[in-house]
Amino acid sequence: MTAAKAHIISALRKDILSLQGIRHDGNNSRLDKTIGILKNAFPDQTFPVGVMHEFIVQAAEDGAVTNAFVASIVNPLMVDCGPVIWVGNNTSVFPPALKAFGIAPEKIIFIELKKEKEMLWVIEEALKCEGLAAVIGEIKELSFTQSRRLQLAVEKSKVTGFIIRNNPRAMNITACVTRWKITSLPGENIDNLPGVSFPRWNVDLLKVRNGKPATWQIEYSAGRFRYNNKIAAIPQQLQQKTG
Repeated sequence: MTAAKAHIISALRKDILSLQGIRHDGNNSRLDKTIGILKNAFPDQTFPVGVMHEFIVQAAEDGAVTNAFVASIVNPLMVDCGPVIWVGNNTSVFPPALKAFGIAPEKIIFIELKKEKEMLWVIEEALKCEGLAAVIGEIKELSFTQSRRLQLAVEKSKVTGFIIRNNPRAMNITACVTRWKITSLPGENIDNLPGVSFPRWNVDLLKVRNGKPATWQIEYSAGRFRYNNKIAAIPQQLQQKTG
């Protein structure tokens, strides 16, 4: 392939991603430095911002690690942007704990509601606000039509959205660009002090539009994901149909 043809194909690929609502800006660079080689699973080897990301939580103990993973992703997005809105009916986040991921708790606006219909409305309206860094919603069910409305909202506002689905009844198809499942891994004690270690996660990227689903084992330390001989990235094609 000639250099001219490669340039044309690269330009067309970027145009297609742009039409799908996937954009690149300064936040991508900061976020890509945080996540390291994980970015290679995404189209154009960069984490997609300005789109909807879906997280599946099927056990109560996985809720906290999912929140931690999302916080580690949101932190770089907040550098040049406004606050984050976090919507749920019984938010399990302990705000001071967000400091471990570089987030000032006062920059998170928590909104608690009882009914999922109300939460979905607030999430959609928040996603339309261009001044926000991100919107995080904790709900149970998300239909394709509902997810499409959320995706259309972020394509206009360029806000990045995260939906955490707690114990959903079904793994139905949604319009979200990615689908994740995060579970905990045993930590390695620091200086042989029991209970003191960096967070470790098993990260399953179950679905990614125009990308490559994969599984990694990650440790979060010094504001970045760490991969080494003990915490190794394990690329793994999954059988699940990608969107």
